[in-house]
Amino acid sequence: ELTLTPDAPEVPQEEEKKIEPVAMDESLLTEEERQAVNAFSKKIDIRDTNQVLQYGAAAQKSVASFSENALNNVRNKDMGEIGEDLSRLVVELKGFGEDEEKKGLKGLFKKAGNKLEIMKSQYSKVEANVDKIAQNLENHQITLLKDVAMFDQMYELNLKYYKELTMYILAGKKKLQEVREGKLKELEATAQAAGLAEDAQAAKDLADKCNRFEKKIYDLELTRNISLQMGPQIRLLQNNNTMMAEKIQSTIVNTIPLWKNQMVLALGLAHSQQAMQAERAVTDMTN
Repeated sequence: ELTLTPDAPEVPQEEEKKIEPVAMDESLLTEEERQAVNAFSKKIDIRDTNQVLQYGAAAQKSVASFSENALNNVRNKDMGEIGEDLSRLVVELKGFGEDEEKKGLKGLFKKAGNKLEIMKSQYSKVEANVDKIAQNLENHQITLLKDVAMFDQMYELNLKYYKELTMYILAGKKKLQEVREGKLKELEATAQAAGLAEDAQAAKDLADKCNRFEKKIYDLELTRNISLQMGPQIRLLQNNNTMMAEKIQSTIVNTIPLWKNQMVLALGLAHSQQAMQAERAVTDMTN
């Protein structure tokens, strides 16, 4: 605080921080899904070793298969081929007219008529190559747009798996909390009161099974993290495909038509020059 007196302000005492339990992330779930989680948690039997082992395994397998399919889709797509076609197009457009530039006396005495014929011949050859490359690019664009739609479906499917795993985790945590605060405390209290070895063993067995189930839930959380990371990765691939499709679109509707327009202007200018030369010759003859 600003002050005009030499007295130092009092240092506020830090409030004692209370440790709050981590809230379970139910924000993604609808009310119907929350009710399904509560109902499912009551069916879980932590004492059933086989059930604990298989708990959430189907969802984990789905995520594993999904990751494999995503990898195959990316591995089968060769963006280098599109880049090669675009590079070839640039070479064709930039290389037009270079062959007609000859050094030495031949270049100085080349006739305008020959220039025009060479230009027309080159234009026909380059136009055929350009049209062929443009057709390839259009095919690439169709494939990319299909992939963009596929990535949308993959993203929705990944979100479904993420939510499914979240429901398994929430149901498991609810059951685990219920057993630890209920049956396990009862067994531990009975064991302390009676002092019997079998009661102590029963409490220890249930505590061990709770720990194993907790590890299983942690394993599900790791799988859910994989699913969580897949979301941005899918969007990244989708954005790359969209960007490449847009570049192809710009090339087809802008670059190639502009080049053809310039060729029309160049040929028209050459015709005008021929006409001017003929007119000059007639004028000279008249004079």
